[in-house]
Amino acid sequence: MENEKISDLLATEREESPEDLQHYFLSFEDFWERKLWHELTDILVNFYKEPASASQRLRLYEGFVKTFADKINQLKLVDIGLQSAGQCKDDNERLNFLTALTSRVDKPASQDAYVFSLSHVASVQLSLGKQAESRADLDKAEKILDTFDSVETVVHASFYRVSAAYYQQSHEFAAYYRTTLLYLACVELADLDEPERRRIAYDLSIAALVSETIYNFGELLLHPILDSLKSTEHAWLRDLLFAFNRGDLHAYNILQQHKSANRLLEEHESFLYQKISLSALTQLVFSRAPQDRSMTFATISQETKVQLDEIEHLIMKALSLGLLRGSIDQVDEVARISWVQPKVLDRTGIEGMRGRLREWGSGVERLGNWIEGVGEDVWAS
Repeated sequence: MENEKISDLLATEREESPEDLQHYFLSFEDFWERKLWHELTDILVNFYKEPASASQRLRLYEGFVKTFADKINQLKLVDIGLQSAGQCKDDNERLNFLTALTSRVDKPASQDAYVFSLSHVASVQLSLGKQAESRADLDKAEKILDTFDSVETVVHASFYRVSAAYYQQSHEFAAYYRTTLLYLACVELADLDEPERRRIAYDLSIAALVSETIYNFGELLLHPILDSLKSTEHAWLRDLLFAFNRGDLHAYNILQQHKSANRLLEEHESFLYQKISLSALTQLVFSRAPQDRSMTFATISQETKVQLDEIEHLIMKALSLGLLRGSIDQVDEVARISWVQPKVLDRTGIEGMRGRLREWGSGVERLGNWIEGVGEDVWAS
């Protein structure tokens, strides 16, 4: 009786499908009758990727796929289920659908599929404003992920994508920044459409700027995702990040021209001025040789273009944040710096480093010549 019911369903769906998709249904019935579950799974995945299959996905899942769901690869089952969930009428129906799917794959042998599905449940909960429930499911998924020696990258990518969305909603900018970079490490940029790449690049840039704990943008500056902003209305944001990294106070002028483009930039205007000033300070120290890092406040003010009365507080802030190590002589108004946080070098920085290495090599050579000359008598004996 069930066989006849499924045959009728497939026949009906075949008649309603576009002509170029009808061959799929003949293969579905053939593989299903012969119990070739692996082949059936693969062709179902291909069918669900067809844009024209959208209107039939949910019906086919409910009436056909669920009848043998336990016999096929559970990760691919979730993939098929997710494609079907896209046809639910609203997020509440989608949440119920995905919750049932998640419970179905919650078995010891298919914990990867469980995490994959649970991450999407958390995503829908975020859409419905259920942040606490979403956080609880993400924590559960993370705990399971930590037990895996290896797992399909699609599982990690899904978890990081939803986690990033959670952190963005919560205005946890540093966590969003780190998690999004982890997400990008799990996907191919070519698989993301251009609007999505631009959105991620824009949101990452804003998060890097307004975060109170991110002072080194190196990983983002080197990532090709940032090139998505080139030749767009947000190209200024990319220029702003590179100016920040150089410690160029001109970055503040760029910010002044575009701060109204984003509410977060307006709200953090004074903080961003302090941040670019700190970058100018660390760039000044970085550009100097280690033996030339004792500087008067006046020198620092002159070279960074920061007001003289702000220098002491600026250095103390840099020391407290771990951007610099050293000491301050408040009486003589001198800063003695012993270490500066490394940063990404642009071409100018690389040229400067090259010059310093040459200078160091020449110094070593001169020292060797001096030792050789002074020790002639010793070498002769």
